[in-house]
Parts: sequence; structure tokens; C-alpha cells
Amino acid sequence: MNATTLTATIEGIGLWAPQAPSWADYRALVAGEPAATATRPAPALLPPNERRRAPDTVLVALEAAQAACIDAGREPASLPSVFVSTYGDLAITEHLCQTLASAPRELSPTRFHNSVHNAAAGYWTIASGAMEPATALSAGRAGFAMGLLEAVAQLQAGAPAALVVGYDGASPGLLRELAFSEGLLGVALVLAPAAAGGRTLALSLEDGEAPAAPERVAPGNAMAPALALFEAMARSEGSAFLPAGEGRRLRLDLGHG
Repeated sequence: MNATTLTATIEGIGLWAPQAPSWADYRALVAGEPAATATRPAPALLPPNERRRAPDTVLVALEAAQAACIDAGREPASLPSVFVSTYGDLAITEHLCQTLASAPRELSPTRFHNSVHNAAAGYWTIASGAMEPATALSAGRAGFAMGLLEAVAQLQAGAPAALVVGYDGASPGLLRELAFSEGLLGVALVLAPAAAGGRTLALSLEDGEAPAAPERVAPGNAMAPALALFEAMARSEGSAFLPAGEGRRLRLDLGHG
């Protein structure tokens, strides 16, 4: 079953992984060239004390989001945002479960507020001063596809541009048996209404399974399906496919307006 095709312009791109801590580094890897590496994201939007306190999942989400806004030349405060994570912060969830089981009186309120699924969206809106709608979304492997559709819905509702961010971290301990993820990955796009001269993105839902995502960076990360689009953009290829639910995929056709 095919759905109506939606269109948007890609204004900005952001990406962070330990093996490629920027979109430029990812493109270098795709081209077979050397790329920088990093151990922990450090988004400049957060002051140093907040960066020390925030979990890695929040840091990687904000790092990718800010990079996409800079690439687009957009003020973060002016954009509605969609933050997508498959599992949220599983390291904190594991810590909370272990502490509740062994020493519940030692449970930290700070750890708890970083465990909720909209933590990254909250940090972003506070740090950027954003007053536009902010959505936190989780839809399993279909998460980034649903995030793209939500961002386009914001455009159709009249937003001049919208930010979509996908991120996931590693799952520790027993949680790996229920929600497997490895490494750290953040990806982001700033989308605007389709316009002449820009990098266009056409989105349509169709029947079929999406091919396996490339794992050039962050192999095993739960957000890796999103890399199919970023790999296609880096290679200047025409199409990419993202999982969009059982037996369905989101077709993404790249072009120039």
C-alpha cells in the first residue's frame, strides 16, 4: 500500500558517533578518508556544569541537534523539535533498578529526572530557550521514520522549519536481553518546506521491509536504522529506506529542487 508523498527541504545535518563526531567526519569515512574520533560529546549549548551532570544520551542528542541548526543557519529557539529514542537512557534505568533493589534510600532525584524519555527534549528546550512545540517519541526500530513524519507534520501545520533528532546509547546488564543497543549515536536534520534550489526529501510509506542499515559507525546501536538516510546523503544516492512498522517501510527519495 502506497501513501501520499510528502516533501521537504533538508536545510541542516548533524551527526555524532565516537568514530565520526561530525557530519563532515562521517562523509570522510564514507569516502574512505581519515576521520576524527571522540570519546564523549560536549554540546556548547550546555554550560560546563550541565554537561558534567547530563547523561551521554542527552549530550549526543544535543550535540547532533545543535550541529544541524548551525548547518541550517537556524536559531534553535525558533524551531519545533522532535526527539526520537528507541529506549531512552538504559544505563540510568539499570542504575535505578539496581538501587531500588539494594539501597532504595540512596536513589538520586537527579538520576531519576534524567531517566525519563523526554529528558533530551527538556534539556534542549531549556538550554535553547525554545518556546515552540517539543515532542519526545519512541516507536522501536520505526522511531526515526516516525520522527521524520512528525517533523513534516509540523511543517504542514505552518512551521517555517522543524528539527528532528534521533539518538540511543548502550544497554547495560540484564537489560541487554530485553533491549539490545551498543555504542552511542546521535543524528539530526533541520527540515523546511520544499523550495526550489534546496536538497529535497520526498517521503512515502510503502509495503516491504527496509534493508539492513549500514553500521559504519556505532555498530549495534538501536538508532542505526536512521543511518540508511545519512549514508545515502553522504554518497549522493537517490533513495533510502527506513523501517516503519511490521511489513512497512518509509521510502526517502533525495534530490534537488
